[in-house]
Amino acid sequence: MGFTLFLNYAISIIELLLFILCLSAIFFYCYGIYAAIAFFHQPQTINSAFHPPISILKPICGVDRDAEQNLASFCQQDYPEYQIVFAVRDRQDPGIEVINKIIQQFPDLDIQMVVSDRIIGTNLKVSNLANAVTAAKYEIILISDSDIRVGEDYLQRVIQLFQDENVGVVTCLYRSLAQGWVTILEAIGTACDFHPGVLVSNHMEGIKFAFGSTIVIRRQALEAIGGFAAVADYLADDFQLGYLPAQAGYKVVLCDYIVDHVLASSTLAEAIQRQIRWARCIRVSRPWGYVGLLFTYGTVTSLLLAIATGGSIFGWTVLAITWVMRLLMGWLVGVKMLNDQVAKKYFWIIPIRDLFHFAIWCSGFIGSTIAWRGQKFKLIEGGKLTADLAKS
Repeated sequence: MGFTLFLNYAISIIELLLFILCLSAIFFYCYGIYAAIAFFHQPQTINSAFHPPISILKPICGVDRDAEQNLASFCQQDYPEYQIVFAVRDRQDPGIEVINKIIQQFPDLDIQMVVSDRIIGTNLKVSNLANAVTAAKYEIILISDSDIRVGEDYLQRVIQLFQDENVGVVTCLYRSLAQGWVTILEAIGTACDFHPGVLVSNHMEGIKFAFGSTIVIRRQALEAIGGFAAVADYLADDFQLGYLPAQAGYKVVLCDYIVDHVLASSTLAEAIQRQIRWARCIRVSRPWGYVGLLFTYGTVTSLLLAIATGGSIFGWTVLAITWVMRLLMGWLVGVKMLNDQVAKKYFWIIPIRDLFHFAIWCSGFIGSTIAWRGQKFKLIEGGKLTADLAKS
Protein backbone atom coordinates (compact mmCIF):
# COMPACT_ATOMS: atom_id res chain seq x y z
CA MET A 1 0.00 0.00 0.00
CA GLY A 2 2.80 2.42 0.97
CA PHE A 3 4.74 1.66 -2.20
CA THR A 4 1.64 2.28 -4.34
CA LEU A 5 1.09 5.66 -2.69
CA PHE A 6 4.74 6.56 -3.22
CA LEU A 7 4.56 5.50 -6.86
CA ASN A 8 1.41 7.55 -7.47
CA TYR A 9 3.04 10.53 -5.78
CA ALA A 10 6.17 10.18 -7.95
CA ILE A 11 4.06 9.95 -11.10
CA SER A 12 2.14 13.07 -10.09
CA ILE A 13 5.41 14.96 -9.54
CA ILE A 14 6.70 13.87 -12.98
CA GLU A 15 3.45 14.96 -14.63
CA LEU A 16 3.63 18.33 -12.86
CA LEU A 17 7.23 18.87 -13.95
CA LEU A 18 6.38 17.96 -17.53
CA PHE A 19 3.43 20.35 -17.45
CA ILE A 20 5.67 23.17 -16.18
CA LEU A 21 8.14 22.45 -18.98
CA CYS A 22 5.28 22.61 -21.50
CA LEU A 23 4.17 25.97 -20.12
CA SER A 24 7.72 27.34 -20.29
CA ALA A 25 8.02 26.17 -23.90
CA ILE A 26 4.70 27.82 -24.83
CA PHE A 27 5.92 31.05 -23.24
CA PHE A 28 9.16 30.78 -25.22
CA TYR A 29 7.25 30.25 -28.48
CA CYS A 30 5.05 33.28 -27.79
CA TYR A 31 8.04 35.41 -26.89
CA GLY A 32 9.87 34.21 -30.01
CA ILE A 33 6.97 35.40 -32.16
CA TYR A 34 6.85 38.74 -30.36
CA ALA A 35 10.63 39.25 -30.60
CA ALA A 36 10.65 38.45 -34.32
CA ILE A 37 7.80 40.85 -35.08
CA ALA A 38 9.46 43.60 -33.02
CA PHE A 39 12.82 43.10 -34.75
CA PHE A 40 11.66 42.89 -38.35
CA HIS A 41 9.19 45.76 -38.03
CA GLN A 42 11.72 48.31 -36.86
CA PRO A 43 11.91 51.35 -39.16
CA GLN A 44 14.84 50.97 -41.54
CA THR A 45 16.58 53.94 -43.11
CA ILE A 46 19.48 53.86 -45.54
CA ASN A 47 21.89 56.77 -45.51
CA SER A 48 23.35 56.55 -49.02
CA ALA A 49 25.96 59.13 -48.10
CA PHE A 50 27.43 56.80 -45.46
CA HIS A 51 29.75 54.34 -47.19
CA PRO A 52 33.13 53.97 -45.45
CA PRO A 53 35.56 51.64 -47.28
CA ILE A 54 35.44 47.99 -46.23
CA SER A 55 37.96 45.15 -46.31
CA ILE A 56 36.27 41.76 -46.85
CA LEU A 57 38.19 38.72 -45.58
CA LYS A 58 37.29 35.34 -47.07
CA PRO A 59 38.95 32.23 -45.55
CA ILE A 60 39.03 29.45 -48.16
CA CYS A 61 39.52 25.73 -47.58
CA GLY A 62 38.48 23.49 -50.45
CA VAL A 63 35.55 24.10 -52.78
CA ASP A 64 32.06 24.56 -51.37
CA ARG A 65 28.85 23.82 -53.23
CA ASP A 66 28.27 26.63 -55.77
CA ALA A 67 31.57 28.17 -54.65
CA GLU A 68 32.05 30.42 -57.66
CA GLN A 69 28.54 31.84 -57.45
CA ASN A 70 28.87 32.40 -53.70
CA LEU A 71 32.18 34.25 -53.95
CA ALA A 72 31.13 36.21 -57.02
CA SER A 73 28.15 37.65 -55.11
CA PHE A 74 30.60 39.59 -52.92
CA CYS A 75 32.19 41.04 -56.06
CA GLN A 76 28.92 42.45 -57.37
CA GLN A 77 28.19 44.93 -54.61
CA ASP A 78 26.53 48.26 -55.26
CA TYR A 79 29.10 49.97 -53.03
CA PRO A 80 31.73 52.57 -53.94
CA GLU A 81 34.91 51.31 -52.23
CA TYR A 82 35.82 47.89 -50.89
CA GLN A 83 38.45 45.21 -51.27
CA ILE A 84 38.32 41.43 -51.00
CA VAL A 85 41.14 39.35 -49.53
CA PHE A 86 40.95 35.59 -50.10
CA ALA A 87 43.13 33.53 -47.75
CA VAL A 88 44.29 29.97 -48.45
CA ARG A 89 46.65 27.81 -46.41
CA ASP A 90 47.69 25.18 -48.97
CA ARG A 91 49.08 26.02 -52.43
CA GLN A 92 47.44 22.81 -53.68
CA ASP A 93 44.01 23.82 -52.38
CA PRO A 94 41.42 23.42 -55.20
CA GLY A 95 39.83 26.66 -54.03
CA ILE A 96 42.70 28.59 -55.62
CA GLU A 97 41.39 27.75 -59.09
CA VAL A 98 38.00 29.24 -58.20
CA ILE A 99 39.64 32.36 -56.76
CA ASN A 100 41.66 32.85 -59.94
CA LYS A 101 38.46 32.66 -61.98
CA ILE A 102 36.90 35.30 -59.75
CA ILE A 103 39.92 37.59 -60.19
CA GLN A 104 39.65 37.23 -63.98
CA GLN A 105 35.90 37.90 -63.96
CA PHE A 106 36.28 41.13 -61.97
CA PRO A 107 39.53 42.75 -63.16
CA ASP A 108 38.49 46.22 -61.98
CA LEU A 109 37.82 45.11 -58.40
CA ASP A 110 40.48 45.26 -55.68
CA ILE A 111 40.98 41.53 -55.03
CA GLN A 112 44.00 39.90 -53.41
CA MET A 113 44.84 36.30 -52.61
CA VAL A 114 47.05 35.49 -49.63
CA VAL A 115 48.54 31.99 -49.56
CA SER A 116 50.26 31.21 -46.28
CA ASP A 117 50.61 28.15 -44.06
CA ARG A 118 51.38 30.23 -40.96
CA ILE A 119 49.47 28.84 -37.98
CA ILE A 120 48.64 30.88 -34.89
CA GLY A 121 46.37 28.40 -33.10
CA THR A 122 44.33 25.20 -33.21
CA ASN A 123 41.53 26.68 -35.33
CA LEU A 124 43.04 26.81 -38.82
CA LYS A 125 40.26 29.04 -40.15
CA VAL A 126 41.35 31.74 -37.70
CA SER A 127 44.95 31.33 -38.88
CA ASN A 128 43.65 31.97 -42.39
CA LEU A 129 41.96 35.16 -41.20
CA ALA A 130 45.10 36.30 -39.37
CA ASN A 131 47.04 35.88 -42.60
CA ALA A 132 44.35 37.70 -44.60
CA VAL A 133 44.13 40.73 -42.31
CA THR A 134 47.76 41.62 -43.07
CA ALA A 135 46.54 42.69 -46.53
CA ALA A 136 43.45 44.53 -45.27
CA LYS A 137 43.60 48.25 -46.11
CA TYR A 138 40.59 49.64 -44.29
CA GLU A 139 39.41 50.24 -40.74
CA ILE A 140 36.18 48.30 -41.12
CA ILE A 141 36.69 44.58 -41.67
CA LEU A 142 34.02 42.17 -42.85
CA ILE A 143 34.45 38.43 -42.30
CA SER A 144 32.16 35.98 -44.04
CA ASP A 145 32.36 32.22 -44.54
CA SER A 146 32.97 30.92 -48.06
CA ASP A 147 29.53 29.23 -48.27
CA ILE A 148 27.61 32.50 -47.91
CA ARG A 149 25.81 34.24 -50.80
CA VAL A 150 24.53 37.82 -50.73
CA GLY A 151 22.66 40.39 -52.80
CA GLU A 152 24.01 43.58 -54.36
CA ASP A 153 22.76 45.76 -51.49
CA TYR A 154 24.50 43.69 -48.80
CA LEU A 155 27.41 46.03 -47.96
CA GLN A 156 25.25 49.16 -48.00
CA ARG A 157 22.80 47.55 -45.60
CA VAL A 158 25.17 46.00 -43.06
CA ILE A 159 27.33 49.13 -42.81
CA GLN A 160 24.45 51.40 -41.73
CA LEU A 161 24.67 50.40 -38.07
CA PHE A 162 28.23 51.71 -37.87
CA GLN A 163 26.90 55.25 -37.94
CA ASP A 164 26.73 54.71 -34.19
CA GLU A 165 30.38 55.03 -33.12
CA ASN A 166 29.78 52.77 -30.12
CA VAL A 167 28.99 49.83 -32.39
CA GLY A 168 31.99 47.54 -32.68
CA VAL A 169 30.47 44.46 -34.33
CA VAL A 170 27.53 43.83 -36.66
CA THR A 171 26.29 40.35 -37.53
CA CYS A 172 23.47 38.82 -39.62
CA LEU A 173 20.99 35.98 -39.54
CA TYR A 174 20.98 33.54 -42.43
CA ARG A 175 18.68 31.19 -44.31
CA SER A 176 19.94 27.87 -45.63
CA LEU A 177 19.83 26.54 -49.19
CA ALA A 178 19.72 22.79 -48.67
CA GLN A 179 20.05 19.64 -50.78
CA GLY A 180 18.98 16.24 -49.45
CA TRP A 181 16.78 15.38 -46.49
CA VAL A 182 19.63 15.44 -43.96
CA THR A 183 20.56 19.06 -44.67
CA ILE A 184 16.86 19.94 -44.91
CA LEU A 185 16.52 18.92 -41.27
CA GLU A 186 19.43 21.20 -40.39
CA ALA A 187 17.97 24.07 -42.40
CA ILE A 188 14.60 23.69 -40.68
CA GLY A 189 16.33 23.81 -37.30
CA THR A 190 18.22 26.98 -38.18
CA ALA A 191 15.18 28.87 -39.44
CA CYS A 192 12.52 27.65 -37.03
CA ASP A 193 14.42 27.01 -33.80
CA PHE A 194 17.90 28.54 -33.68
CA HIS A 195 16.99 31.96 -35.07
CA PRO A 196 13.90 32.39 -32.87
CA GLY A 197 16.22 31.78 -29.91
CA VAL A 198 18.61 34.42 -31.21
CA LEU A 199 15.78 36.91 -31.63
CA VAL A 200 14.56 36.24 -28.09
CA SER A 201 18.06 36.85 -26.75
CA ASN A 202 18.40 39.99 -28.87
CA HIS A 203 15.11 41.40 -27.60
CA MET A 204 15.74 40.59 -23.95
CA GLU A 205 19.28 41.85 -23.53
CA GLY A 206 20.86 42.40 -26.93
CA ILE A 207 23.26 39.92 -28.45
CA LYS A 208 26.83 39.43 -27.32
CA PHE A 209 27.95 37.02 -30.03
CA ALA A 210 28.28 36.84 -33.81
CA PHE A 211 27.78 34.41 -36.68
CA GLY A 212 30.22 33.31 -39.35
CA SER A 213 27.64 34.31 -41.94
CA THR A 214 28.65 37.95 -41.39
CA ILE A 215 30.95 39.60 -38.86
CA VAL A 216 31.60 43.26 -39.54
CA ILE A 217 34.10 44.55 -36.98
CA ARG A 218 36.00 47.78 -36.45
CA ARG A 219 39.74 47.25 -36.58
CA GLN A 220 40.09 49.00 -33.21
CA ALA A 221 37.62 46.52 -31.66
CA LEU A 222 39.58 43.61 -33.13
CA GLU A 223 42.83 45.02 -31.79
CA ALA A 224 41.24 45.71 -28.40
CA ILE A 225 40.62 41.98 -27.87
CA GLY A 226 44.13 41.03 -29.02
CA GLY A 227 43.45 40.41 -32.70
CA PHE A 228 42.69 37.02 -34.19
CA ALA A 229 45.20 35.42 -31.81
CA ALA A 230 42.59 35.88 -29.06
CA VAL A 231 40.19 33.45 -30.78
CA ALA A 232 42.72 31.16 -32.48
CA ASP A 233 42.13 28.25 -30.10
CA TYR A 234 38.33 28.38 -29.98
CA LEU A 235 36.02 26.14 -31.98
CA ALA A 236 33.28 28.81 -32.08
CA ASP A 237 35.53 31.64 -33.29
CA ASP A 238 32.51 33.54 -34.65
CA PHE A 239 30.84 33.50 -31.24
CA GLN A 240 34.02 34.84 -29.63
CA LEU A 241 34.42 37.60 -32.22
CA GLY A 242 31.15 38.99 -30.88
CA TYR A 243 31.53 38.04 -27.24
CA LEU A 244 35.02 39.42 -26.61
CA PRO A 245 34.34 42.88 -28.12
CA ALA A 246 31.15 43.02 -26.03
CA GLN A 247 33.24 42.30 -22.94
CA ALA A 248 35.62 45.08 -24.03
CA GLY A 249 32.75 47.58 -24.05
CA TYR A 250 31.74 47.62 -27.71
CA LYS A 251 28.12 47.25 -28.84
CA VAL A 252 27.28 44.14 -30.86
CA VAL A 253 24.26 44.65 -33.11
CA LEU A 254 22.10 42.32 -35.18
CA CYS A 255 21.37 43.58 -38.70
CA ASP A 256 18.05 42.79 -40.36
CA TYR A 257 19.77 41.72 -43.60
CA ILE A 258 19.39 37.97 -44.22
CA VAL A 259 22.18 36.20 -46.12
CA ASP A 260 21.96 32.83 -47.83
CA HIS A 261 23.91 29.89 -46.44
CA VAL A 262 24.60 27.27 -49.12
CA LEU A 263 24.65 23.90 -47.35
CA ALA A 264 26.66 21.10 -48.91
CA SER A 265 25.17 17.62 -49.19
CA SER A 266 25.75 15.56 -46.08
CA THR A 267 25.25 12.01 -44.83
CA LEU A 268 23.26 11.34 -41.68
CA ALA A 269 26.43 10.27 -39.84
CA GLU A 270 28.19 13.51 -40.81
CA ALA A 271 25.21 15.59 -39.73
CA ILE A 272 24.97 13.85 -36.36
CA GLN A 273 28.70 14.28 -35.79
CA ARG A 274 28.47 17.96 -36.71
CA GLN A 275 25.43 18.59 -34.48
CA ILE A 276 26.99 16.81 -31.50
CA ARG A 277 30.19 18.82 -32.01
CA TRP A 278 28.30 22.08 -31.76
CA ALA A 279 26.15 20.83 -28.88
CA ARG A 280 29.25 20.00 -26.86
CA CYS A 281 30.79 23.34 -27.80
CA ILE A 282 27.73 25.23 -26.54
CA ARG A 283 27.69 23.14 -23.36
CA VAL A 284 31.29 23.95 -22.44
CA SER A 285 30.98 27.58 -23.57
CA ARG A 286 27.67 28.39 -21.87
CA PRO A 287 26.80 25.49 -19.52
CA TRP A 288 23.76 27.07 -17.85
CA GLY A 289 22.40 28.33 -21.13
CA TYR A 290 22.73 24.81 -22.52
CA VAL A 291 20.81 23.32 -19.59
CA GLY A 292 18.16 26.02 -20.02
CA LEU A 293 17.36 24.74 -23.50
CA LEU A 294 15.30 22.05 -21.74
CA PHE A 295 12.61 24.68 -21.18
CA THR A 296 12.21 25.19 -24.94
CA TYR A 297 11.64 21.56 -25.99
CA GLY A 298 7.86 21.69 -25.82
CA THR A 299 7.40 19.21 -28.67
CA VAL A 300 9.12 16.53 -26.61
CA THR A 301 7.85 17.38 -23.13
CA SER A 302 4.22 17.62 -24.26
CA LEU A 303 4.52 14.22 -25.93
CA LEU A 304 5.98 12.78 -22.73
CA LEU A 305 3.16 14.37 -20.72
CA ALA A 306 0.53 12.80 -22.98
CA ILE A 307 2.19 9.41 -22.45
CA ALA A 308 2.63 9.92 -18.69
CA THR A 309 -1.07 10.81 -18.25
CA GLY A 310 -2.09 7.69 -20.13
CA GLY A 311 -3.44 9.59 -23.11
CA SER A 312 -5.81 11.67 -21.00
CA ILE A 313 -7.83 14.58 -22.41
CA PHE A 314 -5.64 16.90 -20.35
CA GLY A 315 -2.44 15.43 -21.78
CA TRP A 316 -3.62 15.60 -25.38
CA THR A 317 -4.97 19.15 -24.90
CA VAL A 318 -1.62 20.37 -23.59
CA LEU A 319 0.14 18.61 -26.49
CA ALA A 320 -2.18 20.19 -29.05
CA ILE A 321 -1.70 23.71 -27.66
CA THR A 322 2.06 23.26 -27.39
CA TRP A 323 2.47 21.89 -30.91
CA VAL A 324 0.23 24.58 -32.43
CA MET A 325 2.31 27.31 -30.78
CA ARG A 326 5.54 25.59 -31.83
CA LEU A 327 4.40 25.38 -35.44
CA LEU A 328 3.10 28.95 -35.36
CA MET A 329 6.48 30.25 -34.17
CA GLY A 330 8.27 28.22 -36.82
CA TRP A 331 5.98 29.50 -39.56
CA LEU A 332 6.07 33.16 -38.58
CA VAL A 333 9.82 33.31 -37.99
CA GLY A 334 11.16 30.83 -40.53
CA VAL A 335 8.72 31.36 -43.39
CA LYS A 336 7.20 34.84 -43.02
CA MET A 337 10.09 36.76 -41.44
CA LEU A 338 13.17 34.99 -42.83
CA ASN A 339 11.49 34.05 -46.11
CA ASP A 340 13.20 30.66 -45.88
CA GLN A 341 12.02 28.57 -48.82
CA VAL A 342 13.21 25.29 -47.26
CA ALA A 343 11.17 26.02 -44.14
CA LYS A 344 8.16 26.91 -46.29
CA LYS A 345 8.30 23.69 -48.30
CA TYR A 346 9.12 21.31 -45.46
CA PHE A 347 7.38 23.09 -42.61
CA TRP A 348 5.55 19.93 -41.58
CA ILE A 349 8.73 18.14 -40.42
CA ILE A 350 9.39 20.58 -37.54
CA PRO A 351 8.21 18.04 -34.89
CA ILE A 352 10.46 15.34 -36.40
CA ARG A 353 13.40 17.74 -36.35
CA ASP A 354 12.65 18.67 -32.73
CA LEU A 355 12.68 15.04 -31.62
CA PHE A 356 15.96 14.49 -33.47
CA HIS A 357 17.55 17.58 -31.96
CA PHE A 358 16.41 16.65 -28.44
CA ALA A 359 18.40 13.43 -28.80
CA ILE A 360 21.40 15.51 -29.95
CA TRP A 361 20.94 17.82 -26.94
CA CYS A 362 21.02 14.83 -24.58
CA SER A 363 24.14 13.49 -26.30
CA GLY A 364 25.81 16.86 -25.86
CA PHE A 365 26.04 16.28 -22.10
CA ILE A 366 28.32 13.29 -22.61
CA GLY A 367 32.00 13.66 -23.46
CA SER A 368 34.14 16.57 -24.57
CA THR A 369 35.97 15.04 -27.53
CA ILE A 370 35.00 16.17 -31.02
CA ALA A 371 35.95 15.24 -34.57
CA TRP A 372 36.64 18.18 -36.87
CA ARG A 373 38.19 18.20 -40.35
CA GLY A 374 39.50 14.66 -39.94
CA GLN A 375 41.12 15.27 -36.54
CA LYS A 376 40.14 14.71 -32.93
CA PHE A 377 40.20 17.49 -30.39
CA LYS A 378 39.21 17.99 -26.79
CA LEU A 379 36.98 20.88 -25.77
CA ILE A 380 37.87 22.55 -22.51
CA GLU A 381 36.15 25.24 -20.44
CA GLY A 382 35.08 28.22 -22.48
CA GLY A 383 35.02 26.28 -25.76
CA LYS A 384 38.76 26.15 -26.38
CA LEU A 385 40.28 23.37 -28.45
CA THR A 386 43.26 21.33 -27.35
CA ALA A 387 45.07 19.25 -29.94
CA ASP A 388 46.43 16.62 -27.56
CA LEU A 389 44.06 14.05 -29.06
CA ALA A 390 44.68 15.05 -32.68
CA LYS A 391 46.74 11.97 -33.47
CA SER A 392 44.76 9.45 -31.51
